[in-house]
Amino acid sequence: MSATPSDPAGTTPPGYSATKDAQLKRLRRIEGQVRGIARMVENDTYCIDVLTQVSAATRALQAVSVGLLEEHIAHCVVSAARESDEAAAAKVGEVTTAVTRLLRS
Repeated sequence: MSATPSDPAGTTPPGYSATKDAQLKRLRRIEGQVRGIARMVENDTYCIDVLTQVSAATRALQAVSVGLLEEHIAHCVVSAARESDEAAAAKVGEVTTAVTRLLRS
């Protein structure tokens, strides 16, 4: 496990541990979509068709993000809330920052 600012020792498993294989499968599928988009550009595919595929890949990434966020809340935030009010507040702050980043993207 890797260290993070909120878990400097890297001792807490990530919230997505139970669904790691499914997450990796989704990400590999998205990776294939992006490679397909690159081929479309290389082959001078019609702009709107490329944009349609970009939109699909974006939606797929957003779905992964929402799933990771849900798992983080269910695992990491709930665990922190059981630990202390301060730990819970820190995790809620992390979630707020992450949601803000996602909304800006």
